[in-house]
Amino acid sequence: MARQIVTGTAETGEDRILASDSIRPQRLRDYIGQEKIKDSLQVYMKAAKMRGDALDHVLFYGPPGLGKTTLAGIIANEMGTNLKVTSGPAIEKPGEIAAILNNLQPGDILFVDEIHRLNRQVEEVLYPAMEDYAIDIVIGKGQTARSIRLDLPPFTLVGATTRPGMLTAPLRDRFGVVGHLDYYSVPELEQIILHTAQKLNVEIDDKGARELARRSRGTPRLANRLLKRVRDFAMVRYDGGITAAVAADALDLLEVDQFGLEKLDRDILETMIVKFGGGPVGLDTLSSAIGEDAGTIGDVYEPYLLKTGFIMRTPRGRVVTASAYEHLGYDLPAE
Repeated sequence: MARQIVTGTAETGEDRILASDSIRPQRLRDYIGQEKIKDSLQVYMKAAKMRGDALDHVLFYGPPGLGKTTLAGIIANEMGTNLKVTSGPAIEKPGEIAAILNNLQPGDILFVDEIHRLNRQVEEVLYPAMEDYAIDIVIGKGQTARSIRLDLPPFTLVGATTRPGMLTAPLRDRFGVVGHLDYYSVPELEQIILHTAQKLNVEIDDKGARELARRSRGTPRLANRLLKRVRDFAMVRYDGGITAAVAADALDLLEVDQFGLEKLDRDILETMIVKFGGGPVGLDTLSSAIGEDAGTIGDVYEPYLLKTGFIMRTPRGRVVTASAYEHLGYDLPAE
């Protein structure tokens, strides 16, 4: 597997979330970007507090690293409640989700990352919990089996997914608030980098922040990760300050080019150009050709390549665009 510097794949576990709280915004006013979602959440949370109710269930979807987990923490802070964190793959049995729900306090926020990976039996427990604040438990077996309904305190389920199409319709329809997180602009990433640099006591100028922002694939998580790597480079080879020249030199060493493409991005494009004549090529065929998991290509790499206009989706498969030929230094096919 190719070495991946700027992966958007999230680490798992509550310890990761708590450990990175120092650079995560804690309030909605401090959250940079995603203005439409922020404005909507502000209204919904204020209305819920005025009524004395729990916030309606919330679903965030979009590429990895854009702030879905951070928004869940902000909702808990703004509502003045506790945040409970889990993930879809971690909940294997209906009894496990029932235990989690039964331990919630009134108004608590239950954040489920990768919610599209919940199994069907666990989803069945969630349906009455989300609609009626109750769970049905079966006691006994065979002819002596009976169902008991346990009441739950009002709570808010916040789900996050990178693949909304994999959510079942009954689960998706039970979310009252749905927000789509999109890639960040360069000015927004500049603000995030400068904010993180201040928190980490890193000396960086505006041009250095802009250079990092340009190569961060529109993703705050990657921007913060690259900032830490460039900081190390600046401390060892320079005077510790990050300028545009220092950032460019370090990122070139990390094989992150001016468009934010890393080695595997370029391998994908070059494989499509050299082996498949620019496409069209299917995702599974491309995955086999470069030796990378199809899910990783589809979830992590392809969305950004589509956004930057280096590939296009067609009914027959993926096709490389003229911009990719020019960027990689290949001549366009005669046709």
